[in-house]
Amino acid sequence: MTIRSDRDHGQRYRPRMSCLKKLEATVLQMQDPSTGVKGTDQKLNITIIPHVITGEFDIVAWITKNMNIDNDEAQAFGTMLVAFGYIYPLQDHKKLVLRPDGSLNRFQTPYFWPVQKWKAEDTDYGIYLAKRNIRKKGVLDAYEQEEYNKLHKWMNHKWDFIVMQAKEQYHAGKARQKADRVVFDCQERAYWIVHRPPPQTHSAMDYGLDRHIDPNVEEKKTYDYYRRIIIYTQQAVMRSRVKISLLKLLAKYITTFKNHDPFLIPCLPSNPWHTDDDSYWELNAPDVEIPTKMRVERWSFSFYELLNDPRGRADFKIFLKKEFSGENLAFWEAAEELKWGTAASMSEKAEQIFKTFLAPGAPRWINIDGRTMGLTVKGLEHPHRYVLDGAQTHIFMLMKKDTFYRYLKSPVYKEIQKKAISPAPHNFSEAQLQQNMRNRRPSIDPIITWQKEQEEKAKAAKVGDRDAC
Repeated sequence: MTIRSDRDHGQRYRPRMSCLKKLEATVLQMQDPSTGVKGTDQKLNITIIPHVITGEFDIVAWITKNMNIDNDEAQAFGTMLVAFGYIYPLQDHKKLVLRPDGSLNRFQTPYFWPVQKWKAEDTDYGIYLAKRNIRKKGVLDAYEQEEYNKLHKWMNHKWDFIVMQAKEQYHAGKARQKADRVVFDCQERAYWIVHRPPPQTHSAMDYGLDRHIDPNVEEKKTYDYYRRIIIYTQQAVMRSRVKISLLKLLAKYITTFKNHDPFLIPCLPSNPWHTDDDSYWELNAPDVEIPTKMRVERWSFSFYELLNDPRGRADFKIFLKKEFSGENLAFWEAAEELKWGTAASMSEKAEQIFKTFLAPGAPRWINIDGRTMGLTVKGLEHPHRYVLDGAQTHIFMLMKKDTFYRYLKSPVYKEIQKKAISPAPHNFSEAQLQQNMRNRRPSIDPIITWQKEQEEKAKAAKVGDRDAC
C-alpha cells in the first residue's frame, strides 16, 4: 500500500513537459565542453569539489551572453533552472534561488532531471529521511523530522524494510571517495528539496490535481483529426463574439465621457503635477461652494455619478428637502455607513437606523414594499454589514427612476448650472513654472480633512433631526 502525503507531486501527467524539454536543451548547451559554462575545482570546507560553477560570474554571465538578455532576466532564468532542479546549490539548500554572488553550484545529473517523469514515492522519501537521520545521528530539520514521524506512522508495516535500505545505502556511500560522497549527498538533497519542499515554500513542481489523461501525448494526424479542426474553425468564425448592443453601449459610454477623460482632455486650468499650481484641486474640492461646469455636467450622466460626488449629493439633498423626500437619501447614506463602518458600532447603527427609518411611526419613515420591509426588520434582529442591501437597492432604484430625472429638470439643477464656472487655461512660462516650484507649500493633512467631513456630517444630522421634529 502506498500512502500519498500532502506534499506528493506526481509527474506522470505533467502539463509542462514542453517547457521542461526547452530547459533541458538549454542545460545541455550550458554543459557543452567547448561553448558551455566552464566549471572548475573549488574547495568546499576541506573537500575539493570538481566541476563547480558560480551563480553570478558563470551562469548569469553565460545566459546574458548567449541569450542576448539583460542581467535581471538572466538572473530570473537562472533561478528557474534552480527551481526545476537542473542546477543545485552546494550551500544553503533550502532556498532554490540562484544567488547573485560567488556562491557555488553544480549541474544536476540527468538521472534526477524532471523530464525523466519519475514519481516521487513516499517509500523513496522515507528511505532518504532514514538515511539522513542515520548520518545526522537523529538531528533533522524541523519539517524533515515532522515528515519522518508522519511516514513512520503511516508505513509502520514496512518501516523495517525502509531502515534496512537506508543503512545499505549509507554504508555504500561511505565506501565512495569523500568528494563523490559530498556531491551525491547534495544532488539527492536538492532533488528532494524540489519535490518535497519545506512548508510555505513555492514549488515549481506543484501543478494541481493529478490528471486522468496525458496532455503531453501528441494526437495522430488522421483524416478525422483534420476534419474536426476544420469544423471547429468554421463554427468559431461564424460565432458572434460581441453583441451589437454591447458595442453600442460601449460607443455611447466613450462618447459621453470623452471630454472628461484626463488622458484625452487636459486638466483646466492646469495640471497641478506639472505646474505646481493647485487651482485645479481647489476648484474640484469635495466641499467647494461653486463647482465647475464639467463637474456639474458629469452629474447628469447617471445617478451613480451624482451620488459619488460629495458636492453633487449635497445639491441633490437641497432638491429633496424642497420636495419633502430627504429621508430616502438619508436612509441610503445610513446603509452605506453601516456597510463600510466599524464592526464595533454595527449594532448601535442598526438600532438607530431602525428607530429613524423603519419602526412604525418613525420620524423619517421610508416607503418600501411590505415584503422588503419584513425581511429587513427581521434581519436587523441579528445585524450584519449587508442586512440593509434589499431595502437600500429598493430606495436607490426609486430615486434613480423618478427623483433623479425630476432633479435634472428642477430649478435647483438649472441654478447650479448657471453658477458653475469654466476655468480658463493657464499658460505658464518656464520662469513662472520655476517660481511655482519654489513657492510650493505642503498640502492639508488628510486627518484634518477627515475631521472637517465628520463635523459637517454631525451638523447635517442635527439639522435633519430638527427638521423632522
